[in-house]
Parts: sequence; structure tokens; C-alpha cells
Amino acid sequence: MYWLILIIVILLCVLKKHERDLSVSVVIPAYNEEKTVAKVVKAAHSSSYVDEVIVVDDGSFDNTYKEAKRAGAKIIRHASNRGKGAALKTGFKHSKGDIVVFLDADLRNITTAKIDKMIKPIIEGRADITKTKFKRRAGRVTELTAKPLLRFFFPEIKFEQPLSGQFAAKRSVLERMKFEDDYGVDVGIILDADVQGLNVKEVDIGELEHDMASLSDLNIVATEVVRTIVDRALEYGRITMMDSMGESIRMCILGLSLITLGIFSIFFIRALPPTVGIIMGVVGVIIAAYYFVALVKRSYHVLASSKGRLQVLRSFIYMHFPILVSALILVAMISALLGAVHIDEGKISIEPNPGNLIIWKKNAENRTFDVRGPYTIDSALEGENDTIRLPKEAVDTLGLNYGDIVYIGGVDYTLKESRPNDVNIIRIPANAREILDVNVGDVIRDSALRKVFNNIFAVRKISNQSNITIENGILIEDNDKSGREVNIYLDGKKITTALGAMKNGSYAIYINGIHVRTIYFNENSPRENYTIYWGDHIIIVEIGKPIKTNMQFATIEEGIFLNIISDKL
Repeated sequence: MYWLILIIVILLCVLKKHERDLSVSVVIPAYNEEKTVAKVVKAAHSSSYVDEVIVVDDGSFDNTYKEAKRAGAKIIRHASNRGKGAALKTGFKHSKGDIVVFLDADLRNITTAKIDKMIKPIIEGRADITKTKFKRRAGRVTELTAKPLLRFFFPEIKFEQPLSGQFAAKRSVLERMKFEDDYGVDVGIILDADVQGLNVKEVDIGELEHDMASLSDLNIVATEVVRTIVDRALEYGRITMMDSMGESIRMCILGLSLITLGIFSIFFIRALPPTVGIIMGVVGVIIAAYYFVALVKRSYHVLASSKGRLQVLRSFIYMHFPILVSALILVAMISALLGAVHIDEGKISIEPNPGNLIIWKKNAENRTFDVRGPYTIDSALEGENDTIRLPKEAVDTLGLNYGDIVYIGGVDYTLKESRPNDVNIIRIPANAREILDVNVGDVIRDSALRKVFNNIFAVRKISNQSNITIENGILIEDNDKSGREVNIYLDGKKITTALGAMKNGSYAIYINGIHVRTIYFNENSPRENYTIYWGDHIIIVEIGKPIKTNMQFATIEEGIFLNIISDKL
């Protein structure tokens, strides 16, 4: 018997020690509660569980501060009245306890025993949060607003008094909660706890008396409680708009948003291929058009059958305003893009600030589109002083290809592909950067790239068949000019076409690097064909139809015009 009593005593001591391992803070929001705040503070201080009592003076202009201070509470003051929720948030932020108890400051008959009833279930591990229920004279906001809304949106919540105002919780739990700034704070925390699957226990603490609120005050409380419940219902997906008009509005906004997102992704989201943006835009157009027609029909039906048409029209403006905003955003984006459209022969270029959409018809067989620029200038890689590395889009803008050679300051540089990690980076050796007047870190829009390389001589490969390579010397031009289509025939068979502007002057033709002919071009009396005999072969250079071009054929003073390379010639 003696040993049994000893074991029980030891277990009780261990349990008591475990209870005291959890510290408890009491937070009391107060606004002009000089008559009752001291009593609430003393009741809290008298609890063996409580380690600290904090009163948050929420902008009081009576003696609330002095009474709370005299009762032994730690005081935190708001310079102005910010609301119950804001006061609870401030008190929680400055508290230290593992468990935090929240009590109103106007409680007239609060006792230590009632406070202990709120704390014990949490200390004993039976609850994460405790809220109180008690006998009182009235509960108008609860019965007329809170309970009907909770029953509709959160039917699983069965508390008798969801707005009791007095509750306690673990600090770890409260840190995950959203504190409303007003009277919605109590129900907001309960709803958050419900959705998170926490254990909330309603504790009966008997009868509790506090000041009766005026009808105007109750109106404020009811408004804030309703707003909190509806906000949480929206946040947690408890409101499902089942009406057909609401569905049409949502789907119209979805369609417009997809169109906007599609256009935006083409120009600004490089992680997505332009094709994905185009698909999103097309799907958005289909959805928006379908549901817009349905919305117009349903709206007309509602307006036609309504007696108070002006009032209904006002409601429609509020309901349809999101569609209007989405449409305005889309119109603004399209307008900005249309203002940046440049149409050249065979090429449509749409260039907002960060990117340049190129829709390019090179010839009848090849139609392309892509997003280009902007490009960042960087230094050349080690050991590549004769190489310029640049993205494929930049090469296309210059009208060249990888392997082509540009001459800058009398030095030839080979164009090569950028490294995989060098997204939109152009690497240029220091000497070439100095002549081109660009620096490391400079950002160049795609439309300005040709200005950087303006009047630079380049040798491009315009044909690379199995046994014939044709090189064409050109000057990169910034603006389009009137040019010519130059067709090259070998033994009666057309092997390639070169495009470029021809000014009056002489042009040198080479075969395997040997100067074989100089042709003379005069715009006023252009000769159509030039024939070159090379061994058993006949090469014809035909000056074809006029075109628009941004390349200038190199004259004999500027470099080679054509170089036909073949081991069979």
C-alpha cells in the first residue's frame, strides 16, 4: 500500500512538472475599459499556469493604462484605436508563452477557475485550441449572422458559441493563423483551425458578464464577422458559383486571360516556346468568344425580364467589371504591340522593348517566326580572339549564318554559335568591341543590332552544295534599300540566288580564289547577264528583278562580290 501511494505521488509530480514545462501568456486587448481591466488582470495573475499578463491598450483615452499597470500587467500601447484583432496580434507578437490565452477586458465576473478551464485541455494534450461557451443575456450577432453563415459554408462546425471572444491556443498553432484586424479575428482563427484539421475544444466556463454593446456597435461587429466568414469561404473554396451567368463571366475572364498570357509569353517568357503562347492565345479566343455570346444572351434575358432595370444595370456593371478590366488590359497590350509592328517585304517584325517577334517569309517554301533579343555584350572566351559567338536569332537578324566571316578593323572574325548557357549573350573580342563602340554589359535590342554592325564587310556562304560552295561579299546595312536578285547558273543549272543592293560600280568575281572577271553595274542601263567560261564549264551571273534588301553587295574596292569554290572547276 505504501509503495502504491509513493508511485502515485511520483506520477503526479512528473505530470505537474510536465504541465509547468509549458509557459502560459495571457493577452488582454482593452479600449476604454478602466472599470474592469484590473479585475481581469488579477484573475489571470492568480492562475498557477500563467507566467505573464499583457494588456494591449488600443488607443484608450480613459484610465485603462493606469488601472492595468496598477494590477501588475505588462502594458503595450497603440497610439490610436486599431481594432480588436490588431490588439491581439500585437499582444501575441510580444508574448513569450508556449500557450497564449486571449481575454476581453470588459469581463465583470471572470475568475481564475474559468481561465484555468481554458488552459488545462491544451496542457493535458487534449486540444490545440480551446474556445469558451458561457451563459449570457444575448447573442444577437451570433444567432443572426455567424451561425447561419457557418451552417451554410462550414457545416462541420457545430460550436454553440462560435463568437465567444475568449480562447486559448498553442503558440505553434497561432503562428500559422491569419489575425484579422477587427472583430472577425475570433471566428477567423476558428475557421483556419478547422481547415487545418486542428483539435478545437469548446469549454463551458459557466456564466460570464460583460458590457452590452449598442445596436450601432453590433452592426460594426456583424459586418466584420460576415466579411471574415465570406472571405474564408472564398479562400477555402466553400463558395461555388453555380449560376449560369457567373459561369459565363468566369469563363470569359479565363479566355481573355489566356489570350493575354499567350501574347505575353511569346515576347517575355523565354522558358516557353512561342508556339505554346500561340496555342494559349487561340484557345483563349475560342473560350472567350463562346462564353461572351452566352453571357450576352443571358444578360439580355435577365434585363428584359427585370422590372427594376436601372438597379439591375448597376448590378451588371459590378458583375461585369472584371471582364471589362481584362478586356482593357488585352486591348492595351495589343495596341502596344501593333504600335511596334514593322512590315517589310516578306517579313513582319513586332518589337516591344524586351523582345522582337519575327514572322519571316524567306521564300515560298520557308516560313518562320521566333522571338529575338535583347542581347547582352560580353567578352570573348579565352583563346577565341578571332571568334564572335552569338545566338541564332542574332545571326538571322544580321542576315548571316554560322561559319560566315565579318571583317572589323581589317581583322576577320568567324561567327560561331553561343554556348548553351549563354542565353542572348554576344561574345565579342576586345579589339572588335572598341571599333564597334560597344562595351561589356551593354544591352542591345534586336532592332538596334544592325546599327552596331552597320557598314561592316562580311563574307557569307549563300550556297553549300555537295561539291560547290559560293561565297558572297556584302556590307551589312541598317536600312532597307532597293536591291537586286542575283541568280547564278552553272552549265545551265541554277545553283543559288544572292540578294543585295547594287550601286553603280565594279564587282569582282572569283573562282577558287582566282579573280576571273569584273562586272560593271549601272542602274540606268543594267546588263542582265554576265557569262564566264572556265574550262569546259559555263557560269552565268544573272542580274534579276528588283527587290527590297538590307544587304549591300561589296564593290571591287570593298572586297569580293562572288567566289565560286569547287574541286571540280
